[in-house]
Amino acid sequence: MRTWLKELRVQRGLTHNSVAEKCEIERAYYTMIESGDRTPSVKVAKSIGDAIGFDWTIFFENQGNEMKHPSGNEATTS
Repeated sequence: MRTWLKELRVQRGLTHNSVAEKCEIERAYYTMIESGDRTPSVKVAKSIGDAIGFDWTIFFENQGNEMKHPSGNEATTS
């Protein structure tokens, strides 16, 4: 589970559906990305980063260290 992604989305008052619409992807696909079942393509990662307001490259960092992932106040906005 990408808890950092869910926390950022919720803090910004966004739903799965609203993020998916902004990114022009299916809601189910976004849900799988957030749950950690799928890793987005670079294009989709950039789109999600823009929609929620964080550095999209975090999807491709070493996922073993949750401390590297932004929590609410650490995320940057585009």
